Amino acid sequence: MHDIDEFLKKHRITEIEAIIPDMAGTARGKIIPRNKFQSGESMRLPQAVMIQTVTGDYPEDGSLTGVTDPDMVCVPDPSTIRLIPWAVDPTAQVIHDCVHFDGTPVAISPRHVLRQVLDKYAKKGWKPVVAPELEFFLVDMNIDPDLPLKPPVGRTGRPETGRQAYSIEAVNEFDPLFEDIYEYCDVQELEVDTLIHEVGAAQMEINFMHGDPLNLADRVFLFKRTVREAALRHKMYATFMAKPMENEPGSAMHVHQSLVDAETGSNLFTGANGEPTALFHGYIAGLQKYTPALMPIFAPYINSYRRLSRFMAAPINVQWGYDNRTVGFRIPHSGPAARRVENRIPGVDCNPYLAIAATLAAGYLGMTQQLQPTEPLTSDGYELPYQLPRNLEEGLSLMGACEPLNDMLGEKFVRAYLALKETEYEAFFRVISSWERRHLLLHV
Repeated sequence: MHDIDEFLKKHRITEIEAIIPDMAGTARGKIIPRNKFQSGESMRLPQAVMIQTVTGDYPEDGSLTGVTDPDMVCVPDPSTIRLIPWAVDPTAQVIHDCVHFDGTPVAISPRHVLRQVLDKYAKKGWKPVVAPELEFFLVDMNIDPDLPLKPPVGRTGRPETGRQAYSIEAVNEFDPLFEDIYEYCDVQELEVDTLIHEVGAAQMEINFMHGDPLNLADRVFLFKRTVREAALRHKMYATFMAKPMENEPGSAMHVHQSLVDAETGSNLFTGANGEPTALFHGYIAGLQKYTPALMPIFAPYINSYRRLSRFMAAPINVQWGYDNRTVGFRIPHSGPAARRVENRIPGVDCNPYLAIAATLAAGYLGMTQQLQPTEPLTSDGYELPYQLPRNLEEGLSLMGACEPLNDMLGEKFVRAYLALKETEYEAFFRVISSWERRHLLLHV
């Protein structure tokens, strides 16, 4: 706690937001006065917080967290303490780890799931490196969920009506907002890299510098909070829905990933002769084999699957190729030392801890099982059949039947995650949509 105490003193902090990421990647926790936070009294939350759905419901199976609804202890991670730049009073935020009263980790905690996968890499002397890219939409404030979303008005006084991929002028429409975002990110040391305008109307992308997977997951988790807060201050919404508007592309969280030797730092995807290694090919093969069963993590909601459609800048299969953006796994053009794999399948609505854990788990299984990938695709991946689940229900079935993922991610986590997603799916299935009323009410 010494580092935290020094931080609180240096910045004259009066309050602390003690937060944990839940299964959806939402910040849960408590706002605590500084003197109470420093008293040494542990923060406790019900374990059931981890399996609360986005609708506020819970799976019926009480054994997932304990039938007595027990607490868990939340332990601050000193490396995650940061200022909250939009707070009125000096306020800090600290991400916490979740443990039982005997000190053992809570198996269904997303941070623990990622740590568990990283531990398997460490035992091999391997160190994965990742670099996420987050796409998101800016939309006009909309308090009626029954109304379609539309782009916000920028400095010209007019909303975007067409697609402006990589347009500097389109980004400059929202200069005041992005100045705040960059300032907020700088204060929090989130180390964002580049900003671009994506394909959709008022769709943006932020890239992160490559680094340690847990650290990057923390930064993505905090970045989403940051962008939403900044947008609200400019009277618009920032949304990380995978497919917020029906005639626009969806938003992804592409994850670049490579593997280095923990001692030497050399890229294990490249051999001494500069050619791809067996580990490189095994990693890709693992992604190809296990991604369909990981789709409830990469595409966690009903809406997520609307993004994964043909010719909409999102993959529909598990093909791979060199500098090919029509496949699930792209190998960007680079020198041998920077050889990496870009997983283009996860939606930006995913939990970053779980998505990074899942993609690394698939790669690990491919390498340790010495799997072989298909030949790299040099043609248009959209011309091939779908290989990914078309809906959440299909993905849940595949995930539940995949024993190797139980071992990688933890049986307790997989069971709890499936129960949570099935509860969300059932809640959605009870809703009668406007499409059904429009086309079925009087015509069938």
